[in-house]
Amino acid sequence: MMSLKRLRIIFMFLASVLMATTGHCWDEFAVSPAAQSQQKPDIFGTVIVWQQLAGGDFDIYAADINNPANIQQITIADFENDQNNPAIYGNKIVWQDYVSTDFDIYGADISIFSEPDLFVVSETYFNEQLPAISGNSVVWQDGDDGDFNIYGSDITDISFPVEFEISTVSQNQMSPAIYRNAVVWQDDYFDSFDIYGSDIWLRDQVTEFGISSIDYQQQKPAISENIVVWEDDFFGDWCIYAADISEKENIKEIGICTGTWDCRNPDIDGNLIVWQDNRNGNWDIYGYNLVTAEEFQITTNSANQINPAISGNIVVWQDSRASTDNIYAVILNGQVIADCLYNQPGDVNGDCQVNFYDLAEMSQHWLENNLYW
Repeated sequence: MMSLKRLRIIFMFLASVLMATTGHCWDEFAVSPAAQSQQKPDIFGTVIVWQQLAGGDFDIYAADINNPANIQQITIADFENDQNNPAIYGNKIVWQDYVSTDFDIYGADISIFSEPDLFVVSETYFNEQLPAISGNSVVWQDGDDGDFNIYGSDITDISFPVEFEISTVSQNQMSPAIYRNAVVWQDDYFDSFDIYGSDIWLRDQVTEFGISSIDYQQQKPAISENIVVWEDDFFGDWCIYAADISEKENIKEIGICTGTWDCRNPDIDGNLIVWQDNRNGNWDIYGYNLVTAEEFQITTNSANQINPAISGNIVVWQDSRASTDNIYAVILNGQVIADCLYNQPGDVNGDCQVNFYDLAEMSQHWLENNLYW
């Protein structure tokens, strides 16, 4: 039979784990700190990609944080000139690459993480920029200022990508995002940017639809499942809005961050939205849970945290707390990531799961009430 002394030690250990892993105070960590500026991260699963200044131009790097105590980093692309704006989905990474006189879209297969297999997504005489990826589909803005269009490519066979048009009307279509067969972008067809989308299920019969077309600027959309988020300056400050596009004839917008300060650069995965927010006088990262309708603050450091991205319960961003910008990350837990409204029996911390963290919280309560004897 286990002794009372041993039980007490176990409870104290569980309580220490609880204090380190639950609540609204998460341990932020630098992904791969460097003396050179690291910017514009993206994440899928536990793999993070970013652009990093090296030798006078930007290159693409990646790191796997599956084990935060032993993070593996690799160089994806370190060619002459700039490689910018990386995006990742599954084992594929894409970015814009300045080749000769303009930007093209390149990619890498990291099925073998330490040996990235590079490939060309699109090379034309125009500028191809701001790629996004979901599954085997890559999208980007294509053209020159004043007449950017949205194009895509099927990279099922990376040795033979198949390009297709998504939106080629006049004016600018820019900053695309993609989730499965839904593509969204900002469009200034009516002289201010609105949010539009297309269903690309049938490559030769792309169906376009409007998402938000009110006055002023709606821009920088992101999408996950049927939810689109973007930044909107309708009230004079930049706010975050969202819309459910599951019924395209009855799209309804909801305000996510609508204060008298600026909220910018949103990203979304599942029921969690993140953005950069300057309500405290500097840029912090905030989040919102669509299921529980609760907002929460992620970073509190007095330096600037910008350009967040999210995958599952991991959030990454560009952080200026050191002498130069580095990529930081945090693993969220507890009630803020809940995807249900009502707790199930045994779910002590309200995250819609019954696991070790609930046992740790119970042990903390036992200790506080001297119930370990």
